[in-house]
Amino acid sequence: MLNAIKKNGLTLALFACASTGLVALTQYLTKDQIKQQEQAQLLSVLNQVIPHDLHDNELYRACTLVSSPELGTDASMPAYIATIDGKPSAIAIEAIAPDGYNGAIKIIVGIQDNGTITGTRVLSHQETPGLGDKIDLRVTDWILSFTGKSVNDENISAWKVRKDGGQFDQFTGATITPRAVVKAVKQAVTYVNQNKESILAQPRNCGGSND
Repeated sequence: MLNAIKKNGLTLALFACASTGLVALTQYLTKDQIKQQEQAQLLSVLNQVIPHDLHDNELYRACTLVSSPELGTDASMPAYIATIDGKPSAIAIEAIAPDGYNGAIKIIVGIQDNGTITGTRVLSHQETPGLGDKIDLRVTDWILSFTGKSVNDENISAWKVRKDGGQFDQFTGATITPRAVVKAVKQAVTYVNQNKESILAQPRNCGGSND
């Protein structure tokens, strides 16, 4: 019986080693492909929040890391600088809505040089299907309601969901999620408006700019 136990243990150990090796080999062989897919997905989103007519550069390479409580996290977040003929035209910035119903919601917002929002997308979330997931463009077009808007002293009070006296629709049975996203977009735009020059002056230190 002892020999059988030893034999089974050895078999399990060999199987575990083989499985680990296979996973490591698969990861090694596919890492370049995964990186290319991630860059393609990022580029697609960036071109949605900053339209082609507002830039002629590779947005994912024109990236700098910024940090501020207004972005909803202590971590540094990427900001992508759009340019036309070398002159800044817009900034796309990632931010976090930490107060989603089921956790943090990551967003990206494009802001034109004049402060107008050119696009907003949700990058990741864990909101409830059929309720909070309506922030996702694949589910509804609610996220498009930010396009063309701006944040300033005159309209700051309207940057709320309608239930709170603002201009943005909430979802039936799910007010917390859109409320969190509206707040995060407002704070991200305010941060860019107040810190645009310092953002533009920073080195391009992410997004493959040093590849």
